Amino acid sequence: MRAAVTAIASHRRLLLPVLQSFQTSITTNRNRTIVRNIMSEMDPASFARPRLVTKKVLAKHQREGDGAVVRRCIGRSELKSLDPFLMMDDFSVSPPAGFPDHPHRGFETVTYMTQGGITHQDFAGHKGTIHTGDVQWMTAGRGIIHSEMPAGEGVHKGLQLWINLSSQDKMIEPRYQELLSEDIPSAEQDGAEVRVIAGESMGVRSPVYTRTPSMYLDFSLRPRAQVHQHIPESWNAFAYILEGEGVFGYQNKTPISANHVLVLGPGDGVSVWNKSSKPLRFVLIAGQPLNEPVVQYGPFVMNTQAEIDQTIEDYHYSKNGFEMAKHWRSH
Repeated sequence: MRAAVTAIASHRRLLLPVLQSFQTSITTNRNRTIVRNIMSEMDPASFARPRLVTKKVLAKHQREGDGAVVRRCIGRSELKSLDPFLMMDDFSVSPPAGFPDHPHRGFETVTYMTQGGITHQDFAGHKGTIHTGDVQWMTAGRGIIHSEMPAGEGVHKGLQLWINLSSQDKMIEPRYQELLSEDIPSAEQDGAEVRVIAGESMGVRSPVYTRTPSMYLDFSLRPRAQVHQHIPESWNAFAYILEGEGVFGYQNKTPISANHVLVLGPGDGVSVWNKSSKPLRFVLIAGQPLNEPVVQYGPFVMNTQAEIDQTIEDYHYSKNGFEMAKHWRSH
């Protein structure tokens, strides 16, 4: 009997480490499962700091230009600006309404057509029409006077974004970058398609040179699709929903519907899900903040009031960049 007890005790001593190891393995695997389930619910992709929505603003209709209607996304009381972005309009215009001759100085305008076309003319002789899917990236620099009018009958729609220029770039010579729709790089992964107007996504890069470092992406997500986009941590970022509804940040958030501007908080990337039965389309825009004073007087954006006063004088007397304004009118 004593020999049997001794044998059992010996076997217990031998089995104990194995049993403890087995128990540890079960506990560890169970914890891994719990962690994996939590991560699946949150699904912040591979981001160390996922960006979340910190502000949501509905872009409401207002009149602009000569009879045009816009949804002002940025540049309204609820969202004055988001450095380096000064303004963004989701515009809709039909003849004879439009945006007749007007000046700019100190920033860039990016016009992206979503329907129809806009004909552009400026006092330097530049003229052209951009159609659905085309982009015009205009650096106003020291001064431009131009017109933007609908190209033909019907309703013409698009987005216009104003990007600030640094103090050292505000008085550079004007320039244009124009991309036809077929020349805008695009990519598609698992039901998520992107058009890369500026910056990089899904391994493709836009040829557009951004004097103020910026990203401008047009995403379309089929039902149940998702996308995870890296954004430089030091940049400010926002999304604007063109159609459908999407979940931004974490999967368990409430879907947000069209015509909302979503300011994204700090982090290294954003995740978006389309949980609806309809397509989702949104633009994701981000840029490196300039962290400089901004003094704005309508279409003039400088760093000091003295510079604004000088700009008004230059425009009035057709000098220092506005020389061609004296005898020019669009046709």
